[in-house]
Amino acid sequence: MRRDAPPAFDIEALKARIGAAFATEPWRPTMSLRAGDAIDSYRAPPPWDASLDAPDAAYLDAHYCGLCHLDAVSWRHYLPILMHDALDRFRDDGPGMSIMGLLFSLRPPDRDPPRFGSLSPEQEATLSQFLDVLAFDPGSRWADDAMTALEEYWAPGAIYR
Repeated sequence: MRRDAPPAFDIEALKARIGAAFATEPWRPTMSLRAGDAIDSYRAPPPWDASLDAPDAAYLDAHYCGLCHLDAVSWRHYLPILMHDALDRFRDDGPGMSIMGLLFSLRPPDRDPPRFGSLSPEQEATLSQFLDVLAFDPGSRWADDAMTALEEYWAPGAIYR
């Protein structure tokens, strides 16, 4: 049987898998995205504030530059939040700066101490499935960037594995 239809991805099932894979992560990061963003702008990192650090789409887009300054625990804290947000918006025409920041944070090299190496096998598999959706969904605006992350690290036989 010939199949011309693009692959169908069950976004809600993937969101549930993301939630399960990262369920054991701390509810509060050691460093917020807002603090990381302050460091990126050469300012002192502000302390955690639940009212200011609620991770909605506007917060994620405003502070995406903070991703590069997060330690492994904080990075793992934000991964499921960022992946859920990306799955809600990866087909939109809006700027999606947090999606760009997330995909950039998934590219090698890993850090010392490692962030990629701190993921469990289930978290890695879930992250790879997430990248597959962004790379291969026909409506994705982020296909090239997701494919690069897969080729460099997250797909079987990746260049820098």
